[in-house]
Amino acid sequence: MIRSAQNFHSFLFVLLVMILSGLIYVGYTSTWEKYRWQNECLKSTNIQQNVNMYSSQGLIYKQPTVVGTGGIVTLTPWLAPIVWEGTFDPQLIDSIYKQQNITIATTVFALGKYTQFLKTFLESAEQQYFVGFRVHYYIFTDKPEEVPVIKLGTEHYLTVLKVPSSNRWQEITLSRMEKLEKLIESLLANEADYVFSLDVDTKFYGHWGAESLGRLVGVIHPGYYQTPRNKFPYERRPESQAFIPSEEGDYYYGGAVIGGLVEDVLQLAKTCRKQLEADAAKSIEAVWQEESHLNKYFIYNKPSKLLSPEYLWQDFKAKTKEVKVIRFSQVIKNYAAVRPNP
Repeated sequence: MIRSAQNFHSFLFVLLVMILSGLIYVGYTSTWEKYRWQNECLKSTNIQQNVNMYSSQGLIYKQPTVVGTGGIVTLTPWLAPIVWEGTFDPQLIDSIYKQQNITIATTVFALGKYTQFLKTFLESAEQQYFVGFRVHYYIFTDKPEEVPVIKLGTEHYLTVLKVPSSNRWQEITLSRMEKLEKLIESLLANEADYVFSLDVDTKFYGHWGAESLGRLVGVIHPGYYQTPRNKFPYERRPESQAFIPSEEGDYYYGGAVIGGLVEDVLQLAKTCRKQLEADAAKSIEAVWQEESHLNKYFIYNKPSKLLSPEYLWQDFKAKTKEVKVIRFSQVIKNYAAVRPNP
């Protein structure tokens, strides 16, 4: 009886050791599998965020929509998010990005009488734009003495860059890509992580934070987000470098907001500058200057993130049922009074 009990206990001991060994192996294996799965997910996410989304010229496909039968659309056909109110938690996403210790450069062009818009732009930006982040404004102007003194938040900086005046507002617009390219190459490549180029005749009305960050970011123009693409104000003359056929195009992007990683915005600015120069050599000026070239670029170099019309509204427009929050808007102005020419 004693021997039988001892044999039984020995059997139980061996069985327990085998079970524990198996559990340890299973636990180790499952932990390793979990780690491998998480690593693959992170790798996949990084690839999606960093890969350049090139599209072939001449490729014909259905025009994507911004507003569908079920309401707003939050994803493009190439799986880039369209940022709307309700699609993100501002507190959460800002807290995640703040840990990365990033710098957001922001360029603004204020020439001639457009310096009058700087005060509203900067004061509203300090209330709404990347609050709590490191931000460096770069103001391009021909009148440095008219740049207002604004109290800036912690780690917010402002640099004034003097540029020549112009007698044509079109020339000012056409030169933006070249100046942005040179600023990135000479300075921002080593001092910033992201860069946004924003129009000055605007005002911030709502939160604008890390939800807007991405590899390459465009904003959907508020005037054309429900317009058929053959009615978009694209450049339609084949002799222009900005030419887009009537059967091509995704969205109409506003030139008042361009953003992304410094190296990606540099590539955009450089490409558009070269196309602008090629047009100028043939005495061609695209219908909407650099905005026309921007739209051409975005068709074949897809943005990794799109900002909804919340991020570029127009003060004269009433809210729509889709646009529940206005974050950034072009102010009402008399163009004849502020532009140097018609």
